[in-house]
Amino acid sequence: MFPLTTFGQQKNNFTYVPAQELLLVGKATIEGEYFHRVDTAKYCTMPPAVKKLFTNSAGLAISFTTNSPVIKAKWTVPDNYQLPNLTRLAQKGLDLYIKRDGKWQFAGVGMPGGVTTERVIVDNMGTEEKECLLYLPLYDELKSLEIGVSSDAHIHKGENPFKEKIVVYGSSILQGASASRPGMAYPAQLERATGFEFVNLGASGQCKMEQFFAHVAAACEADAFLFDSFSNPSAQQIEERLEPFVATIRAAHPTTPLIFLQTEVRESRNFNDKIRKFEDDKRAASEAGMQRLLKQDKNIYFLNPGMPLGDDHDATVDGVHPSDLGHGRILEVIRPQIVKILKKHDIR
Repeated sequence: MFPLTTFGQQKNNFTYVPAQELLLVGKATIEGEYFHRVDTAKYCTMPPAVKKLFTNSAGLAISFTTNSPVIKAKWTVPDNYQLPNLTRLAQKGLDLYIKRDGKWQFAGVGMPGGVTTERVIVDNMGTEEKECLLYLPLYDELKSLEIGVSSDAHIHKGENPFKEKIVVYGSSILQGASASRPGMAYPAQLERATGFEFVNLGASGQCKMEQFFAHVAAACEADAFLFDSFSNPSAQQIEERLEPFVATIRAAHPTTPLIFLQTEVRESRNFNDKIRKFEDDKRAASEAGMQRLLKQDKNIYFLNPGMPLGDDHDATVDGVHPSDLGHGRILEVIRPQIVKILKKHDIR
């Protein structure tokens, strides 16, 4: 087997390899643009705002191996626009993990600069073979990505380090807001902690159980589904849309486990009575809807609490979106429950 460096481009004693020559992990389907999570051209009823969000590379990662003592990256995004409640690193940057003693360990970040950035992610390593996983930006579209290694080293396409496929549909929280970097979003943490592949279909602010979302989910190959579907819709929308949403998915996946998360208790409700009522009504509607479904379908599960943030009121960035602390608390509670459900269905 020839190393991919044979085909790379030499520059300043580095060899750059296009990400397309390595392995992309976490994509819902193989169709569509390489760094897009979904082939949006297939869904003519999908609103432009949702199509744009699915161009974001949240949850995607590049798997590769190398013996290089340094790893660089060069990547391009469309513009310099910055979201107010995200770090620039989470929105537009790269996040590298390297396996050590059988566990994924943080190795370094690609801190974004302008539209095109070239950065050393990690340096001064040994020349032993390293299994690498490079998480891509949570809230932006990648136009191009190249991985750089020392010109006297090799870089190979990796294998998928994760087994099975859990498709996760939901809100901005699921997409990754407001983790400090891509690998800290709770779906990414879940896959490293469990060994399952969690496919991130988060669509910030747009997750209201419309039928086009159900068709997107139904078209995916999945061993199980995880839904953060109660964060964005109103109580009325939950009452009207939950059962038709599930029916569409069930038509394609009759017995696949469907795991629903109760939404978080938002900190923005603490002193705002209007928000408090909206959130309480929404949570009550999701509770009632799920109780009906649980009586009808033994392969549906409801984790309540499903997105716990603790009781110290300190786990969000802006009253809604979890910080790293908040994403970690969600992981801590839902991980053992999800693993237990998957084992029950012989998904190991």
